[in-house]
Amino acid sequence: MAKLAPVDTSQIQTRLLIGGRWVDAAAGGEIAVINPFNGQTIVSIAEAREEDVDRAVAAAKAAGPAWAALPAHERGRLLLKLADAIEADKDYLARLEATNTGHPVRDCLSLDVPRTVLCFRYFGGMADKLEGSVVPVDAGFLNYVEREPIGVVGQIVPWNFPLMFTSWKLGPALAAGNTVVMKPSEITPLSTLRIGELIQAVGFPDGVVNIVAGFGHTAGQRIADHRDIGKVSFTGSTAVGRAIVRASAGNLKKVQLELGGKGPNIVFEDANLPAAVGGSAFGIFHNQGQACIAGSRLILHEKIADAFLERFVSLARSIRLGDPLDTETEMGPLTSRLHHERVLSYVGIAQTEGGEILSGGKAPDRPDLAGGYFIEPTIVRAPPAHRVQHEEVFGPFVSVTTFSDDDEALAIANGTAYGLGSGLWTQDLTRAHRFAKHLHAGMVWINCYKRVHPASPFGGVGESGYGREMGFEAMREYTQAKSVWINVDAKIPPFYVR
Repeated sequence: MAKLAPVDTSQIQTRLLIGGRWVDAAAGGEIAVINPFNGQTIVSIAEAREEDVDRAVAAAKAAGPAWAALPAHERGRLLLKLADAIEADKDYLARLEATNTGHPVRDCLSLDVPRTVLCFRYFGGMADKLEGSVVPVDAGFLNYVEREPIGVVGQIVPWNFPLMFTSWKLGPALAAGNTVVMKPSEITPLSTLRIGELIQAVGFPDGVVNIVAGFGHTAGQRIADHRDIGKVSFTGSTAVGRAIVRASAGNLKKVQLELGGKGPNIVFEDANLPAAVGGSAFGIFHNQGQACIAGSRLILHEKIADAFLERFVSLARSIRLGDPLDTETEMGPLTSRLHHERVLSYVGIAQTEGGEILSGGKAPDRPDLAGGYFIEPTIVRAPPAHRVQHEEVFGPFVSVTTFSDDDEALAIANGTAYGLGSGLWTQDLTRAHRFAKHLHAGMVWINCYKRVHPASPFGGVGESGYGREMGFEAMREYTQAKSVWINVDAKIPPFYVR
């Protein structure tokens, strides 16, 4: 056992970042931030409400012209400095993220922090790479298209990967010349607030980034309907995404949504079984299954289903649950008590509908974990029509069904309203490319699962939302096209000549 030291709670930032200053909430409200490992309060943070969002938007609006006018390479330089600062702060950030989210610290150190650094570095380098275009038009005219920043953007960060998603949203928005009002989740705001401190430390101008932690129905609602915000980027549930679209109608602001998922993970009879078992376990049990792209539906060819499940169940039962600050812990607690109750409710739903619990389905019977929001890795066999095959559980909960041929596998995979991530395991390249083409999903992983990179577009279709994080696609999401026409040597039409 190698348990890392807890964070010093007296050093945690708890206030709002508005206009370059850390300030208290106008109404004086506070939100208790809970440690999911023991149910105890870590700190209480300032609760942003509508008037705090208004102050943040005003600060972002005032900072906008100068930030947009700054040479792109200078914006990029600041993002690169921020990446360096995060890398230097990695040990503290990893412990803070593990304490607030329940995510094992070894994953925070090996995945979350490095991915955050990589994202800021990517967009730091991207800032001066976004090009316009020249369009071939009528003779005598020059037409060019340039990309301009949108202005003030609102960004709403989910609670499951707060550190990483902060970089996914801030990186392209800032590189493109926008200013930001960001609302981290009230459940897991601490790493985003720490990023705010580092943003100040490396010299970003006041008001370019504003951070207002608060509840969705107050602060989030105000971001969605604020007339001075030109775009909202939201990651979260499909139901809330619909509400944001409705709220955005007041000024027809641009909306980018990365919503729920019910990822199909298909294992064919020719798959490399050990690789498929290990990759599928990572796909669903990493971060306690609290991922929109989780491979939460295992679709197994009937010829290999028994052999796969024998290995898969054994692996699931061997996963080490424990203190997130212990470097040997492989799975921590779920992030909140309410979500813990929700995930367990789906075990009851599965049993009511006649599903078979192959493993887990309950809190671990261990005194050392009794105070935390733990659930054992859960595997449920259920037919495609059952609710657990269609509704997003968002926990360490995977449903299993079988198929006999490719057509049946594709029909099952595409049989939900979601379309975010999907995976398949096969040695047949023709089949792999055919399925990649026909799967109803924004992302397809072949012989792997849950791979992400700042250069690769990330997003979904259907009820998984629209728009893309990452890569050139993200830069386009945070800019708008302006078409410019120049009369080079064309004659004025004679019916307008006097």
